Amino acid sequence: MIVDSLKNAWNVADLRKKIGYTLLMFLIFRIGAHIPIPFIDHDTLKKMLGTGGMFDFMDTLSGGSFKRLSVFALSITPYVTASIILQLLTIVIPSLERLSKEGDYGRKKITQYTRYSTVGLGFIQAFGLTYGVRGALNIPSPALKWPIYLLVALVLTAGTAFLMWLGEAITEKGIGNGISLIIFAGIVSRVPDAIKSLWNMLRVGEINAFSVIGLALLVVFITAGVIYVQEGTRRVSVQYAKRVVGRRVYGGQSSHIPLKVNQAGVIPVIFAISLLAFPQTIATWIPTSAFARFVNTWFSMNGSITSIPYLLVYGVLIIFFTYFYTAVTFNPVDVADNLKKYGGFIPGLRPGRPTAEYLSKILSRITLAGGLFLALIAVLPTLVIGLTGLKNIYFGGTSLLIVVGVALETMKQIESQLMSRHYQGFMK
Repeated sequence: MIVDSLKNAWNVADLRKKIGYTLLMFLIFRIGAHIPIPFIDHDTLKKMLGTGGMFDFMDTLSGGSFKRLSVFALSITPYVTASIILQLLTIVIPSLERLSKEGDYGRKKITQYTRYSTVGLGFIQAFGLTYGVRGALNIPSPALKWPIYLLVALVLTAGTAFLMWLGEAITEKGIGNGISLIIFAGIVSRVPDAIKSLWNMLRVGEINAFSVIGLALLVVFITAGVIYVQEGTRRVSVQYAKRVVGRRVYGGQSSHIPLKVNQAGVIPVIFAISLLAFPQTIATWIPTSAFARFVNTWFSMNGSITSIPYLLVYGVLIIFFTYFYTAVTFNPVDVADNLKKYGGFIPGLRPGRPTAEYLSKILSRITLAGGLFLALIAVLPTLVIGLTGLKNIYFGGTSLLIVVGVALETMKQIESQLMSRHYQGFMK
């Protein structure tokens, strides 16, 4: 079915152009992932970063750019963090809330604020990363250190800004959500290296075949679970009253409101990752401080028992952002008002406030189920991976969640555009 949809999409000139543009942006992203920043000693950097933990996770999200310390080392995470901050401020600050309700103009202004915030946050994270890996910089003896640190931080910030533009260009001229697809491309690009590492470990006897089979079953389980939850909906029946306009009778038919179990998609996972990456970046800035020791001891993603607090906070953040993003994207009061305006009602409930409260109650329950599932899938592989002995290769449910979720959303957009271009009625 997916192959047929892609084949049909490629036969449509407009969709073929969009898919080709998206693939071209992917190519530019992969080229940039191999462009190193100046003054870097890769051998020293490799020894400093090592293997395992948060570094492997960030390297997976950035498509290998993080450990190479290329111009795209920060990936798109500062943009995601800035988006979180702006959406939170939209609820807290009345002027931003009014701006968000001003239609296209308000969205453009908030997008502009998000871009500025991305550059600011990107520079903070870039400078923290630069200072944390300063031992891997080959600085000539007569030169001053701080101007070099500033230059490297500016290069990393420019890389993030370019990726932000790349993602927005994909959204506007390509197919799918550009920011999500950038993260998707980074994760998928690491799959061949992961398979190669897995094969080498199996060949030298570091792991056995049962561990590989267990990993494969875990991948299948997570993929099936993500698809099942992403496609799951709770249908709320709606009845439309009959209206007589002139000599015609309108309404009287039945319909339903589809409430998705996971209304927020993979956005809560990306939000939680970006938020947890920020204090670890600050910790690299001040490595000898008590704050850095606390973060590295209790909130490091290193697969040991000390990562349990990290996983707990990670799971709670996913559930929180699931509720938060669902509340931002779906307003039961607006849905109830629209139903009342067009003569619709839920059987057994009065239009208006009772309908909104009923929808809020249903949405709260199914969002809890969706958030718990996302949190479970995100943290379960990190706990199971110690049993399989795959500590030298990064694999997480988070990556698989993002890949499957983004792939599903992109295929839905392709199919919806195909439907609008090739719609046929009952009579061919």
